[in-house]
Amino acid sequence: MKKTIKTTVKTLLSSGFLIALASLTAASTLNDVRKAGHIKCGVSTGIPGFSNPDRLGNWTGLDVDVCRALAAAVLGDADRVRYIPLTPGDRFNALQSEEIDVLSRVTTWTHSRDTTLDIIFAGVSFYDGQGFMVQAASGVTSISELKGAAICVQSGTTSAQNLADYFREVSLSYQPVTFSSSDQAFNAFKAGGCNAVTADLSQLYAQRTKLEDPSSASIIKEVISKEPLGPAVRQDDMQWYNIVKWTLFALVNAEELGVNSNNVDEMKKSKKPVIQRMLGVNSDTGAPMGLESDWAYRVIKQVGNYQEIFDRNVGKDSPLKIERGLNSLWNNGGILFAPPLI
Repeated sequence: MKKTIKTTVKTLLSSGFLIALASLTAASTLNDVRKAGHIKCGVSTGIPGFSNPDRLGNWTGLDVDVCRALAAAVLGDADRVRYIPLTPGDRFNALQSEEIDVLSRVTTWTHSRDTTLDIIFAGVSFYDGQGFMVQAASGVTSISELKGAAICVQSGTTSAQNLADYFREVSLSYQPVTFSSSDQAFNAFKAGGCNAVTADLSQLYAQRTKLEDPSSASIIKEVISKEPLGPAVRQDDMQWYNIVKWTLFALVNAEELGVNSNNVDEMKKSKKPVIQRMLGVNSDTGAPMGLESDWAYRVIKQVGNYQEIFDRNVGKDSPLKIERGLNSLWNNGGILFAPPLI
């Protein structure tokens, strides 16, 4: 019997059957993307600063720039991205069904998502936390003052679960008012349909910019959760996972090394081995991922480093004016960190 099995396996191997079968079953998002000529990027239905279309349908934001960086690394052109707006309820199904190549829409990295949905997070693009926004005229400055309050929240998000967990933990009563989209929740808050609205701080700052008078709403300083936001991909393609992960890391490493979109050409002459390595001057870090040697150079040249992306979308050069805080580099008071490119 054993001899028969060995003979059968040997025959299959010699015929190339198993090799062909492995080739057919192995996922290759990189090949699919190059064949299509664009990356299918799952984004939000509209969150200023992160992924938001203008009147002409042009998308901008921090999450958008992550996809643009990926397109620069893979296709050599940051503009070769097709943006697919998704609700919280649709986003994971869209990734699982290959409707999108990467999910980049203010999605929190959690245990359940990482272990039960056949997806994997490629890193953290923004460290966030859940907070509350109230009408400034209410005078509310602490969460403890929201006892018995009606609180607007988007269903199908970690915010809804965190809200329930926190108020149960501190023995505060409240009335949840749920909506299927963030815009619906904030519109209800604006119309007086609830006493407060809760979401990630990034979304609160973004939605406040939409108010006719942004100063009419205030954001409570306390936060009730940690929300590491980042891009996610399917678990069946390690090559694509590595590409997305190291594209994100390239943005962070570039800031730490002082390389940006304005000086990247001059930096090619740097005598620092790590900079030469990152820009493909004296080594090829792209080959193990199936990319060209100058993949990181293209990312930085076309999209910028992490600081540039942060400042123009959510930071000092944007309407949101969010401080770097935890999103500062590890050597500058924050926790933003990328493994070395060696």
